[in-house]
Amino acid sequence: MVMGSLGIAQGIYLHADPMLDTWLTQTSGLYARIYQDIEDMHDGHSVTTWSGGQGTQSLPVYAGVNEVAYSANWVYIKTTGLGFHIMGPWYLDEAKTQLFPNFPANTATLYRFPRNPVLPDTKTATAPGPIGFFVDGIAMFDSSDTFSYDTSSGQDQTPVNNSTGDGVWNRDAFINERVTFDNANAHQAGALHHYHASPPALRHALGDSVTYIAETNVYSETFNGNHSPIIGWVKDGLPVYGPYGYHEPTPGSTDQTIRRMISGYQLRDGSHGSTDLRRAGRKSLPVWVQKLDGRNTMLNATQYGPDVDARIGGETYSLGRYFEDYAYKGDLGLAQGVDFDLNAYNVRFTRTPEFPEGTWAYFTCILEDGTPTFPYNIATRFFAQPTGSAQTDYEPTVTVHFTGGSSTQERPSSISHAAETLMITWKVIEGATYRMETSTDLESWDPLNDVMHKATSTEWIMAVTAPKGLRSQFFRILRTDLDPHDESPFGSGNTDGGPGGNPPTGPGGGRPPRRP
Repeated sequence: MVMGSLGIAQGIYLHADPMLDTWLTQTSGLYARIYQDIEDMHDGHSVTTWSGGQGTQSLPVYAGVNEVAYSANWVYIKTTGLGFHIMGPWYLDEAKTQLFPNFPANTATLYRFPRNPVLPDTKTATAPGPIGFFVDGIAMFDSSDTFSYDTSSGQDQTPVNNSTGDGVWNRDAFINERVTFDNANAHQAGALHHYHASPPALRHALGDSVTYIAETNVYSETFNGNHSPIIGWVKDGLPVYGPYGYHEPTPGSTDQTIRRMISGYQLRDGSHGSTDLRRAGRKSLPVWVQKLDGRNTMLNATQYGPDVDARIGGETYSLGRYFEDYAYKGDLGLAQGVDFDLNAYNVRFTRTPEFPEGTWAYFTCILEDGTPTFPYNIATRFFAQPTGSAQTDYEPTVTVHFTGGSSTQERPSSISHAAETLMITWKVIEGATYRMETSTDLESWDPLNDVMHKATSTEWIMAVTAPKGLRSQFFRILRTDLDPHDESPFGSGNTDGGPGGNPPTGPGGGRPPRRP
């Protein structure tokens, strides 16, 4: 039996390390859930087991980060890769008539991040697969869908073509794949659930200027005036913040003005001296590809992209379809800190609530209405050295900082007294069965009643008749049972990357090199 009591002392962390304390753990012990289709979403009917394509969850699994540990140089997380919000549904078309081929599933991931980021002179390119994790334990992918335009065939390559393209005009995942995203801006590569852009469900859970209407499963941007929290960590050890930060980034400043951070990129639409691709055609690359990737900006005819707004295969190849449709504002004579906030890597050095002395940090980029915008969370290269990676086990010297999931410690979260009734709220584990006991002396305990409570959430609110004639009364709960659940060992799961919606017969998710 496992016991929780009103007399249990809460642990006090002796650390002031945001990488340890910013993971979303308050709702740990909750099953992951999905809506399988739009009808289920409208009916409010979610499920905790499912099967779809490469994603099968035959037993319930506990959502999010289940453990956080650390050593001198690393912070580790154990995550199932599944969110606390209800995920899904996913479709391949705007009309929502063709279901997305894969559901998500437990990835049983053990991942580590460097505690001491190193800023190298030569920056490393991002690659397919997880480039970090959001604080709800969901994988962070970069801004690419891993495919590009194929000049010889006159069309984009996609998962169904068994080719990845030329690597000259590289496709933006949000623009090209967002039809497959759920309302939380996530989908799957195989069974690997991930975000490419601003995650509104997570931001709502963190109080980051997003409202939510449960009846319609809709998230909306509503600026609340507060600095964004850390929403994720990149494998280079730098944090990702939501979209709002200090107007004045200098450490020591007393200016408390908060505003949306402005991306350093704009469309190549002729404004600010950028090349107007609608008139000139996709026949040159922006300057940033030479500075960041070492690629030549001048192209020959075998490297030209499609005309802007060309209709190919039933699709419109609009401006913004490719990374190379964007110019870096700093290359156009605009000034960081005046005309925009984030550099070519999508970071800036700034004070934040967690780092009052300043830190290099990524910010997720959105427009005023909340629509994600390029380069989203991170540009094409890491700003710091990306030494974080998936692991199969802890190193020998780790200290466990937080334990959740099926090992979540039950505890009282609140107690109130109204008239003759005590309202006791307990933090519990979904799928567990509990009995409440009472005592007047902390030595002899008796069942409060014969009722056993089966937890269907992580909160149990119990009304108890207030004792009469007693100076004190104590309560505790005992966990007597825990339903079967997915106990796949962390470190054993899939952390492969690849294109979202990749069918079983499609390519393995490799990306062509960005061609020089």
